[in-house]
Amino acid sequence: MPEIRVAAKVATYLVFDADIDRDSVEVEGRATRFRLVDPGERTLYLEPLKALGEGERLRVRVLYKDGASPASASFALVSRPTVVDTRVEVVRRPSTVEVQVLEEALARCEAEGPSNLVLSGRLDGEGVLAWSAKLGARVQAGMEVLEGTGYRAGSWALVAVRVHNLPGQQPWTAGEVRLTRADGTEVKVRSLRMDRSRLSPGDTGLVVAETEKPSWPADEVFRVELREKGGERHLVVGTVKL
Repeated sequence: MPEIRVAAKVATYLVFDADIDRDSVEVEGRATRFRLVDPGERTLYLEPLKALGEGERLRVRVLYKDGASPASASFALVSRPTVVDTRVEVVRRPSTVEVQVLEEALARCEAEGPSNLVLSGRLDGEGVLAWSAKLGARVQAGMEVLEGTGYRAGSWALVAVRVHNLPGQQPWTAGEVRLTRADGTEVKVRSLRMDRSRLSPGDTGLVVAETEKPSWPADEVFRVELREKGGERHLVVGTVKL
């Protein structure tokens, strides 16, 4: 998560390159730790009351108005001796989910060669489609669901979900992803990966599940659940098209 260096009684000015949802702005400790939190159409002013402690991180999250991907931007406010960011230009780039999918495709090209990638059917003329998930309750079982995306190609589909383990909770490890159709049947999941072995308290991670070859109509809606490995902290993410 990108860090922004702040200081007591010094205003930090974030400038976004797209309209933000002013009512969606989340600033950890907003009521007690800040003298000023003032969101605008494409700006966010922040002025802490006092310096953050050593190693302390306050999370900021902003949703974009248009709903395009990435749907949100998140930052960690930190304190560094003699350094403060008074103006930060926030440029909207492809989400980590999209970047990871691209990196995996490039890795396959490097390992197999572009010709084999096409011959294997992993890459074809249909290309790749992507949809943002419709999230349910964002905070569940001590976890926060930040965003989700569904991807579909000719021979595979992916669901990627970004989750945050809230401070003070037990470590969390992804154990299973369930994708359920409207008629109650489940789609087979070939593989499940997370970008780290487990989420410690305060950590954010990306969970990616690859399904069997799609045999369902494009744009079908699936219910997405994340289940904890060896525990009971399960999440109902919401719905996503595949």
